[in-house]
Amino acid sequence: MTATTDRGETTRTARAVNRPAFWYRDLISCLQATFGTVLHQRGLDPLTVLGAGWEFLYLPGDVRGEEFYYPCRPPGDIGRALAPHHPVSATWHTAPDDDPLRVLAELVAAGELPIAAVDNYHLPFRPAFHDVHAAHLVVVYGVDRFRGLVHVSDAMPPAFTGPVRAEDFRNAWGSANPADEQDAFFSDARIGRRYLTVDVGPDVPTLDREWLSDVLRANVAGFAQERAGWSGLTRYLRWLSAAAAAGDADPLREAYVFGWGMQALSSLHGELLRRQGARWSDAALSEAGRRVESAAHSWTGLRVTAAHGWPDPRAAAADIDRHGQRLRERYEIALAALDRVAALP
Repeated sequence: MTATTDRGETTRTARAVNRPAFWYRDLISCLQATFGTVLHQRGLDPLTVLGAGWEFLYLPGDVRGEEFYYPCRPPGDIGRALAPHHPVSATWHTAPDDDPLRVLAELVAAGELPIAAVDNYHLPFRPAFHDVHAAHLVVVYGVDRFRGLVHVSDAMPPAFTGPVRAEDFRNAWGSANPADEQDAFFSDARIGRRYLTVDVGPDVPTLDREWLSDVLRANVAGFAQERAGWSGLTRYLRWLSAAAAAGDADPLREAYVFGWGMQALSSLHGELLRRQGARWSDAALSEAGRRVESAAHSWTGLRVTAAHGWPDPRAAAADIDRHGQRLRERYEIALAALDRVAALP
């Protein structure tokens, strides 16, 4: 619909028919939470879409200080990276300087839910409001420029859905997100009015035993690749331990950021397998899911140790190596369980 401001300007006001449902899991970031919200609105099961794939991929020099960083094997398409077994793609855009909210309003009016990058420092509902700069994602489901409001949905704790002042949203959306000593991991990465649009193509697969078996075989084969997967994980953990022992802080600081995506992926994959194992009375599948979830939880020790240890890497080196070895062992056990399940008829 349209409304007219007190200055006589015609402005577009748009609102999603239904308020988006929250989608959240303890080990995920705002990236998976916002994608899950959008996929749910499209009638898909977010756990199936986001939890089908499992891999390890580290791209040197690619890690950025954002909660939503994720390595993309298909360059520039984070949707395909998150959902390699589904017809999902996502595109980053930058809103123009002239009337940037119009772009979001038009998308919402067309039935889409754009995902906007924001700086938590400027959002009143975030605990970091006027305290800490950090790059974050929210779903936009309404723009009311007549009243000066933007409706956003954020499933990440403390969880919020509702209107915020357009001024606050614009400040968060256009923030320089300057370096912040209180958040050494998700600041110093310009927001720049970026937003994501998510596309879902036709021929969404049906979750059945045959499809899931094909997916598991593809995942296991992916871990066998020479430059990624299992060998990539082994090289990464050895490099991280060596960096800590040499007093190199940067790899430890980025491990907290990078590891979040790998932890979230492992958590969702494990939950999907465990859920389907329970539904299909398949004990081997459920056990494989628990093994993958165990690998997911092992990321916590490594990430937290790196986060606290980067100011003095040498002092943290022994713990980094210990947590890295445990993580590698958990992946090895999980992969063996998956290999057994994938080989079953």
